Amino acid sequence: MTETQAQARELPDGPEPTGPSTPKPPGRWRSWAANIRRGAGQLRHAPVTVTLIAALWITGAATGSLRRGPDDRLFDAVGVGWETLAEGHWWTPLSSGLWCSSLDMYLISTVAIAVLGTLAERRMGSARTALALVVAQVAGTLLGVGLAKLGDLAGDDWLTLLSLEAAVGPTVAVAGVAFTVSGTMTALWRRRVRLLLAAVVLVLALYLGTLLDVLQVTGGVVGLAVGAVFWHRLPHRLPHRPTGASHSETRVLVGLFIAAAAIGPALTMLSPDALGPLATFRDLLVTSHPDAQAVQDACAESVRACHQIHAEEHFYDSPAILMTVMPALLLLVLAEGLRRGRRLAWILAIVVNLALMAIVLYEMVDFLGSLDLSTPEGRDDRSWLIRACIEQLLLPAASIVLLVVTRSRFQLRLPRTSVRRIALAVGGSVLASAAVYVGTAYAIREQFYPVATVSFLCQGLVSVFLPPIYSDLADQGPIPVGSGAHWLYEYCGLVPWLVALVSLLVVFRSNRLRASDEQARRARSILTEHGGSTLSYLSTWEGNHYWTSPGGDAGVAYRVLSTIALTTGDPFGERSARQRAVGEFAAFCDARGWSPCFYSVNEESRQAAEALGWKSLQVAEDTVVPLADLEFKGKKWQDVRTALNKAGKAGITAEWWRFPDAPLALTEQIRAISEEWVADKGLPEMGFTLGGLDELDDPEVRCLIALDADRTIHGITSWMPVYRDGEPIGWTLDFMRRRSTGFRGVMEFLIASAALGLKEEGAEFISLSGAPMARVDRGEAPAPLQRLVDVSGRLLEPVYGFRSLLAFKAKFQPDYHPMYMCYPDPAALPTITRAIGKAYLPHMTAAQGVRLVRQLSGS
Repeated sequence: MTETQAQARELPDGPEPTGPSTPKPPGRWRSWAANIRRGAGQLRHAPVTVTLIAALWITGAATGSLRRGPDDRLFDAVGVGWETLAEGHWWTPLSSGLWCSSLDMYLISTVAIAVLGTLAERRMGSARTALALVVAQVAGTLLGVGLAKLGDLAGDDWLTLLSLEAAVGPTVAVAGVAFTVSGTMTALWRRRVRLLLAAVVLVLALYLGTLLDVLQVTGGVVGLAVGAVFWHRLPHRLPHRPTGASHSETRVLVGLFIAAAAIGPALTMLSPDALGPLATFRDLLVTSHPDAQAVQDACAESVRACHQIHAEEHFYDSPAILMTVMPALLLLVLAEGLRRGRRLAWILAIVVNLALMAIVLYEMVDFLGSLDLSTPEGRDDRSWLIRACIEQLLLPAASIVLLVVTRSRFQLRLPRTSVRRIALAVGGSVLASAAVYVGTAYAIREQFYPVATVSFLCQGLVSVFLPPIYSDLADQGPIPVGSGAHWLYEYCGLVPWLVALVSLLVVFRSNRLRASDEQARRARSILTEHGGSTLSYLSTWEGNHYWTSPGGDAGVAYRVLSTIALTTGDPFGERSARQRAVGEFAAFCDARGWSPCFYSVNEESRQAAEALGWKSLQVAEDTVVPLADLEFKGKKWQDVRTALNKAGKAGITAEWWRFPDAPLALTEQIRAISEEWVADKGLPEMGFTLGGLDELDDPEVRCLIALDADRTIHGITSWMPVYRDGEPIGWTLDFMRRRSTGFRGVMEFLIASAALGLKEEGAEFISLSGAPMARVDRGEAPAPLQRLVDVSGRLLEPVYGFRSLLAFKAKFQPDYHPMYMCYPDPAALPTITRAIGKAYLPHMTAAQGVRLVRQLSGS
């Protein structure tokens, strides 16, 4: 699609062909109401889901359990646990699913049931969903309670506590049915959904560690077994050919593991009673507000300790509390870098986890040195401390092992300039913050205890930049007691952390590439020698990067936007190598952490992509006019003949020019006409597959210009070559502009003149290029996503005139060829959409965006 879409409104001369009427986009409230109605409509077809939600709230309301859960008497009767089962309460595996422990859990459970239950009934049917819910609830609770008791018999302290608990909640059944329904999905989505579900239930169990959290894990295990029973008779539902990319999936897995190591400790902050086996890892990453008892004990110890505890209270009551979760946020940023395959993220993740292990060992040795091992209490404390330290070492050690084993997946190195900029930004922020802290603190030294001196401030400077949980690792400086001192202490150390996190996140998410001149020359050579599709010449434009096959017989032009490698049309090169290039380019992208998307490609590329398990979507309609038998005779050519005749009477002639060779008088008119068009629309000139003035300045591109007797330009078109065996065998229309006061029908005249002239030269065809978001009706029922594209085209018609453009091209009786977007990962569609928008409108200003929205809304 090589015309600027908005030009469609300029093309037809006289009355424009009319398309379907365009309804105005609904308002915000109407859109929300429509979403609610759609959700309610889905629930009407999910009777099991509605029944379970109703039962949950009715039983809760009838027993007064909505706010704080069942009272003790009711809880003993309906909660499931080893002791309740031992007392003969055989019904509790089922009854426990009809209550929740708090109002928060009622709300969370309701949302989970509504979303997952509706999905399950739509994909599995109501009967199977009901069976999966019951089996997962009963078998999951029995399995979890049994495992807790086995752990108790084995002497595990955590499981001993769980064997004494009871639990209520439907999330055991919900987790089970979620795993069950995952069996109906494609291999890619099945793997992803199960990975996400497993991460959620395992993090909750290992960190929060309540009985309900453990039962959710066993409920999920039962759900997997139920799914295996359900779907083993339906092999057609489960494609055995793997899809997706192993490199990307491995990176996602590693990133998710590191992210879980950061999120888990944060969850324990919300639950002070967390008792999972990894709950002690919280003490390595996050700290909490000192309680009243801690304040009382500190003030009883000494004046300095009292000032210190009050300074901590002030710290936790201020926005600077963000400092307490900085280590966890750092791990999350590194997880994002690992997901994108960045080598720097891998190195830093190793360093951070080694540092965590070193801190644990240092504190263990320091504490052991203060114990009196001659007493039984001292020996007991030593045993407890060693066990706790081993627990804290497990997760960082496991992270390091995982990172080392998968190190080959993280080979994407950042440019040295990016690394230097990070170092300069972080180092500069540390120095600046240190200077501000020492200088200002000395100026208000009376607000510190004891009164601050320069040497004392410098002595405690390291602790200012450490999160509170690590402050004991460095010498302590003066304690802030005044408001100004508190401000300095709390925020000066925060700034370098924020700079570091933002800098790392920006550079991890960036996709800095630069095509070398050699790559561009090699790609153009392949294109010229072997040829490609009607849009392949777009690959020579500035801003593209190039992949070439190992044998040098095929190439792909692409741009990387938001981790999407967006191609500029089909692969080009030898015909036998083009289909193979689809898979080879996908592997190239996978190794770099990108998701490939072949955009505006033909049927040949689509078949190659679908053979890999990809999805496709028609995004345009290519319009090709064969020239061998072209004659403007008959009624169907009436509009074209009229334009030719009127041009002749008005003294309009068509001339071929190469823009670099055209006289200044013509090039300046072309620039003025183009600038006038852009200014009139108030929207930015589009790029990517839409050529502008820069793309005209190419000796291989031909321009056909409509001139009158005074050498005034009325319109201009540009034509790009389509090669075969080193020679142009066809031409593709690209740039089109016409003077607002010029000859009407100039575009019909120029296209018809170009067709006749190129036919005489021996060209086989011309392509009028693609009409985006418009297509001819082939009598096929469109898929839901295709219908969405069609609706979007109708909504955008008033601004861009997609259907008008296609109707205009119909005047030339073209052959229609669908143009597709092919992509391997449906989950990446939102990112792909953003990438396409950014490719077309990389320089849209805020004012232009507002203007576009107003035009779309009809205001």
